[in-house]
Formats: sequence, structure tokens, C-alpha cells
Amino acid sequence: MAAFAWVQIDSALGLTREVQDLGALETALRTVLVYAFALAAVRFGSKRFLSQASAFDVIVAIMLGSIMSRAITGSEPMLPTLVSGAVLVALHWLLAALAYRLDWLGPLVKGRPRLLVQDGRADRDEMRKAGVSEQDLKQALRLQARRTDLSGIRLAYLERSGAISFIPAERTPSVVDVDVREGVERVRLEVR
Repeated sequence: MAAFAWVQIDSALGLTREVQDLGALETALRTVLVYAFALAAVRFGSKRFLSQASAFDVIVAIMLGSIMSRAITGSEPMLPTLVSGAVLVALHWLLAALAYRLDWLGPLVKGRPRLLVQDGRADRDEMRKAGVSEQDLKQALRLQARRTDLSGIRLAYLERSGAISFIPAERTPSVVDVDVREGVERVRLEVR
């Protein structure tokens, strides 16, 4: 019975055929199988593939795509290719778990944020080291902080994901004394 099932699977997926002998149906079935496997591996491994990913995550996503494509096209055997993909996702998960638990490992694997702006002043040296131009900083400022100048920004970081985050400066309220009418107490207003 098991031998019959293997023959059926081999026939459907073309596992023992040469690459040039694979037909459209075999390739389509391989695509479905590899897609289901990759989806399960990513869901098991990390939700970060789908979020603001760091270089750590992007590299794994690219490598996983490259490895899985070999199983679809038949350029490599199916089972070893799927195992390679699973090992890659497991390694990514292990490194992420270790980086969470070991403070020194996180910056090595995922990078560290860079302080680009402090108290409204851009740090040109950090921008140069991070490869962030003044135009990049201004674009992020317009898109995220809805501003055109740095004067109202207390801190800005180039995050590990490559995004620039802004922390606005605390606005000190203006105090205005208003005389309502002679003989009536003075009213003090704080304007933010």
C-alpha cells in the first residue's frame, strides 16, 4: 500500500523525473506543495517576515524564496530542499530567541538604532555612517512627523528596520494673563 502511494505521489509531482521532463501539471502541483510548506514554515518561524523587518529577517526571506524555488522547478530534489528551508527557518527562529534572551547578541544579529537628531539638530556624522542623506531625513520627517523642519523634534532614530522614527519635543505652554474687567480677578491661561 505504501509503495502504491509513493508511486502515485511520484507520478503527480514528477519527483524522479529530470527537470526537462516536468510538465505543467507537475510544476503546478509542486508549486502548491511548496507554497503550503513555506507558508507553514513562515507561520511557525516568525511573523516578522510580514512586518517592518530588519536585515536579519529580509535575508532569511530572500534565502527561503531562493531555496523553495528549486523544489518547484525540480532543479534540486524535493525532500532535501524542503528540509533545507525548514532548517533555515528554524535557525532564524533560534537566533531571534537567543537575541531576545541575550542582550549582547541582538545588536550583532539585528543591528542597533542610530541617533540621527537630538534637540532639533541633525547629527551629520551619524547620518553619514548610516547612509542617510539630508533628503532622506526630510522625506521621513514630512511623511511621519508631518513637519518640514527639525526644530520641533527632540529625537530621531534610524531604527533596525531601516525606518526613521521621530520623538517630538515637549512643547512648553505659554502663560497669558488676561484682565477680564477692572475689579475682577485676573485669569491665567496656558496655551499649548
